[in-house]
Parts: sequence; structure tokens; C-alpha cells
Amino acid sequence: MLILFATASGQTDEIAQYLRGLPCDAPVIAVPVFPDRVVTIVEHGAIGDGETMNTEAFARAIDRCAEDGGGTVLVPRGLWLTGPIRLRSNINLHVAEGAVVLFSKRFEDHPIIAGFDGTSRRYRCVPSVSAYREENVAITGRGMFDGQGDAWRPVKKEKMTASEWKRLVSSGGAVNTEGKIWYPSRGAMEGEELLKTLDARKGSTKEEFAKAREFLRPVLVQFVECRNILIDGPSFVNSPSFHVQPVQSENILIRNVTVRTEWWAQNGDGIDLSSCRDVLVYRSVVDAGDDALCIKPGTIARSQKPGPACERIVIADCKVFHGHGGFVIGSESYGGARNIAVRNCTFQGTDVGLRFKSARGRGGVIERIFVEGVSMTGIAREAILFDMFYDASPGVASGGGTERGERVPEFRDFTFRDIFCSGAARAISIRGLEEMPVKNLLFENVVLQAERGMICTDGEGIVMKHVQVFPSTGPMVALERVRGMEVDGGGVRAAVDTLLTVEGGVSGGIRLRGIDPGTRKGVVVLGSGVSPEAVVVDERLRK
Repeated sequence: MLILFATASGQTDEIAQYLRGLPCDAPVIAVPVFPDRVVTIVEHGAIGDGETMNTEAFARAIDRCAEDGGGTVLVPRGLWLTGPIRLRSNINLHVAEGAVVLFSKRFEDHPIIAGFDGTSRRYRCVPSVSAYREENVAITGRGMFDGQGDAWRPVKKEKMTASEWKRLVSSGGAVNTEGKIWYPSRGAMEGEELLKTLDARKGSTKEEFAKAREFLRPVLVQFVECRNILIDGPSFVNSPSFHVQPVQSENILIRNVTVRTEWWAQNGDGIDLSSCRDVLVYRSVVDAGDDALCIKPGTIARSQKPGPACERIVIADCKVFHGHGGFVIGSESYGGARNIAVRNCTFQGTDVGLRFKSARGRGGVIERIFVEGVSMTGIAREAILFDMFYDASPGVASGGGTERGERVPEFRDFTFRDIFCSGAARAISIRGLEEMPVKNLLFENVVLQAERGMICTDGEGIVMKHVQVFPSTGPMVALERVRGMEVDGGGVRAAVDTLLTVEGGVSGGIRLRGIDPGTRKGVVVLGSGVSPEAVVVDERLRK
């Protein structure tokens, strides 16, 4: 059994170390402490043979422990088949080494609800492990939670080899009329269209939504409107949807966890912090099918104080393998985020390394974001990406925004320090909005090796100090409608002919100095309509 020791201030020395010397406001983290009481699920009838359903045994053990004042509910070594588990205040669900909590593949074992408070117009499957408006809740131990998500998730043909696709289709399920998406059942395939019909019509019943149950994939772990959360040690694998998702919650400590699913797992996010404050995530490993370490600034709860939805969050010493992004903010950003620090993380083989995404209609203010000490290898797309047209084309409103000015994303005041990448399709891509450029970005001591260099459209106040971009082809930096940029120190490979290209008549205030130009045909190339005074270069670059 794990015993937690806390200092008088509620913080262990280890936690204090992670919160020391931050470049932003530190989160307030207190480790929840539980009564010295242990209740085992075996005492309440659980059988760990992988065949017996233990949903009621889990519920009885948790209820008994909570009614006695709280403590630890112990899941011993074994294979424990179950339906959803609901945690209560002052409960530490401890999953011992060798214990596997296996969630049922039978759809009928997963009830649907109209939101946790019963007032939502749209029904959903109960999360596999959940808590709602509870305090002092924990999941600890070295055991495993297996969501058996392959029974729920669709699979896109483009993500599989021909032999894998053939094997999958021959296993059963259903394929859509275009032949591009496989579903584990016909009910799952038809559920998407059914949901659109039910959502568009008022007064849809629970019975009607139940017909789409096979499409309503549950989250593996979801805590909603909770305080004082600890997740320490377990592995969370093969979720039907997101793996670990605190929502509208505060004072959260996640450490020493492993998240793993297939790289093609649809919506298989790793750790999603949705409208959460005062969070510390460290020493964890994520191998995800979608965004890996993700911050989602959406709607705050009525019980939360006004302010940014996501605030005072630290992510440190984490490793990410597959994932659409190693560290991500978005795509919804309308709730706002600030004072976020990411430190000493490693990404290998992700689609994008550092990914910041939003769109008109989904945007808010994202500011004071600090990323330092990140090493990346084998990045399929961009090492660093800002995309304010997520799921849309430039000039097209997205995410429900039909007019300029409606929930426009404002991303500003980002610092990137000691960032290294070996192998990416593009080093940096910044795509802001004409009416709201991405603003005030500092890149310092950054080395990026990529097929193509940096591209920036609609940016303002960008500073690059001792940045080396090593593209295999094209210019080191290509700018369009960029106002105010300083490049000081750094270098490029001699094989690259052009250091900088500038387009857009509004571009200006661009200064280059202290750069090793190598041997190239042209240092700066100005497009049509760009003023000759838009770029100021030092004498060394003029030679």
C-alpha cells in the first residue's frame, strides 16, 4: 500500500523543487492525504479472473470506505473486469502492481447520462473512471487501467497499411460508403448521423440517444469540477476516447503515469487539462493517438472564480512518443490561458512538436506561455506550429465564428528557450490572422534541423536570439505581413541560398544582425510592394 507523506505546507520536497524558479506564477499544489483505512474490493465480492463482472463490487467497496470517512480502496493483483467506476470524496483508488482493471467491451455495461448533473441536452456514455464535484480523490499504484477501446473506436484507412486494413475489415464491423473509415459495429457507424439528427431536434429522449450508444465513446478517466486530485503511478491504456481528462478542476497533481494507445487511435488524447487551474504534471510517459499533453481552455464551471480557464500549470520531465502534438494548446481557446510552463520534456516521432491551434469562433487570449528545455527527434511535420486556422482555410471563419471579431484567438507573449529538434518537415510555422497577428514571441538558444525553414504569416514582435535553423531547402525564414522582427545571432547552412524572404506591403521593422551568412546568392529577397526600408541588415550581411 502506498503511503503519502506531506510537509506542513501540503507540499513534498519533490513538488517544491518542480515549482522553484519558474518564469511565471507557480501553481498552488497540496497533496491530498487520506485516512489510514484500507478496504479491498475482494471483501465486497470482486473476483479477479477476467471473466466475472465486478461493477457492483467496486461500487460497494468505494461506498463503504466513503461512508466510514474515506481511505484507500485496494485493487490487488488480478484481472478485474468491470463497468464504470465512480469515485467519491476522500477515496484513494490504489491499483497494486500486477492489477489490471479491464473495462467491459459490452456496450450495455456503459450507461448513458445527460451530463453529470442530468441537465445536458445531449447524452453521453459514463466515463470508465469518474468523479463529479468531489474533493480529495486519487488513483495511485503501479497497476493498469485498460479501456479496451478497440471495441469502440473507428479507424481511418489512411492510417494503416494495406495488409492491416484488410485484416481489420475481415475481422467484422462496418465500413462507410466511401470505403475510408472502419467502425467496430454498424451501430457505431450509423450513430454519428443519428446524433446530428437528435442534436438538431429539441426534446430528444434518452431512449433515442441510447440507439447511438456504440458511437458515444467513453473517456477512460474524467474528473469534473473536483478539487485536490492525485494521479500517481498507474498506466492508462487503450481508451475508447481521451485517456486522462480533468475538467473544470483545481489543485491537480499527475506524476509517474504512463498513457499508451495505438498511434492511429481516433481521438486517443493522452492527458487533457480542460479548464483546469493549479496543475503539476511530471515524470510521465505518453504514447497517444491524438494530442499527447494538451491544454484545452474552454468553459469554466459556475463554482470557479472568473479568469482564464487554464492557469498556473507546469508540465515537466515528460516523454512523448506518438501523438498529433507533443505539447498542445487548443483547439478551443475561448476560455483563455496564462502562466503555463513546460520544462525538460522529450518528444520523439510526434506529428508536431509544440502545437498551438485555434480559429475564429473558438478563440480567446492565450498568454505568458514558457517552454524551455525541449528536445525533439523525428517530427513528421512542424517542430513548432501556431495555427489560427485550425480545421479551416485562410480567410474562412471556423468553429462557429461567422463574423470577424467573434471569439478571435489572441496568442501572445510566448517564450521558447533551449529548444532542439533533429528532423522535421518544417522548423517553425506561424499562421496568425490579419486582424489579430500572433504577437510577442521570443526564441532563444533554439536549434532546429528540418527539411524547410521558418515561415510566418501575420506575426508581430518576434525576437530570435541565437537561433539556428538548418533547412535542407528553401530560405531560412519566409515572412508575410510581419511587423517587427529581430534576428540577433545564429546561422544557417551554406547550402541554403536565401536567408530571408519578405512578402506583404505591411511588413516592416525587420532587423538582422550578428548572423553568419555563410556563402549564398542572396541574403534578403523582398517581394513586390515591400519597402526597401522594411528590412535593416548589419554590414556583415551586406557583403
